[in-house]
Amino acid sequence: MNGNLNRRTFVKGGLAAAAAASAGMQLVLTPGAKAAGKVVIQYDWLMSNGQIGDIAAVANGYFKDAGLDVEFSPGGPNASTVPPVISGAAQLGQFSETPQLFAARASGVPVKIIACGFRTGPYALTSKAANPIRNVADLKGKKIGIQPTARFVMDEILAKNGMSASDVTVINVGFDKGPLVRGDVDAIGGWITNTQALSVVGEDRIDLLVRDLGLDSYADVYFATDAAIEKDPDTLAKFIGAVAKGWGWAHANPQEAVKKMVAAYPEMDLGWEEKTVDLVLKLAFDGTTAKDGWGTFDPASIEEQLALLDKVGQYPNGRPAAADVYTTKILELSAADRPKLDAPAA
Repeated sequence: MNGNLNRRTFVKGGLAAAAAASAGMQLVLTPGAKAAGKVVIQYDWLMSNGQIGDIAAVANGYFKDAGLDVEFSPGGPNASTVPPVISGAAQLGQFSETPQLFAARASGVPVKIIACGFRTGPYALTSKAANPIRNVADLKGKKIGIQPTARFVMDEILAKNGMSASDVTVINVGFDKGPLVRGDVDAIGGWITNTQALSVVGEDRIDLLVRDLGLDSYADVYFATDAAIEKDPDTLAKFIGAVAKGWGWAHANPQEAVKKMVAAYPEMDLGWEEKTVDLVLKLAFDGTTAKDGWGTFDPASIEEQLALLDKVGQYPNGRPAAADVYTTKILELSAADRPKLDAPAA
């Protein structure tokens, strides 16, 4: 994804309006699609490098081959992800990261994870090489710039590693990297896939993923309602299978995939996306996808994520049960179409 944490930030996603119908939803018709099965997917954010496989699936005709006429509905700063899916205007959606889905379920919204495009969330703490933060021990005594809506991430890091709030100084920041460049903070949070924004820090910067600070999280989280999963799992499986083929093709043809992505969405910068695609693919593929296929997730990790978020007070009305936030049914139905690939070689 070529953006920062915001995406209505993990825990929002339009939950207050979850039961409302989507008004004025702008759809982008898949070019050349003529199949009978119409599927709309509501994305959490603007189309970016986190959807390179989805876009490749359109460009290469994989949706059409699966008998689907697919419409992409991009999100954005003023869009809501949940309402179109709940109302039936969209058959499925994509959250930026798992905590958004958990928060939706905790609020009573009947949605479940069906696949995860990124094996880890791209959120990281970036520091300068002259004052590096490479591990948990390096955090002590440092000033960490965090967006207010991501404050809970810092709480998780501290709780996971047995640290107290007094061990770090958390400073509210926005999404530009100015506070780090000026030295106002020792590290700043953001998405490592936003390489253009990070470039102002310098090529020798240190990007420390929260995964490497003990936090599990999946990103590019495809979800659907309980009812859709129960009534029409085959259509959802066809969609995920086609997207998986798109990601597999991008894995084999990264630079060609970037060109197709930028051709479809010219607001993206070709040069920066060419520099970023290898990082994107390393987030989407690893040893587990080599065994279980693209899109997979670990139920044990889901349980651990829920427990940690509960520990830092994210669910005052009670945390949702793990069995209520995910289903493996769609992954099982699409298993034959989901490529088994490891991360690209360095």
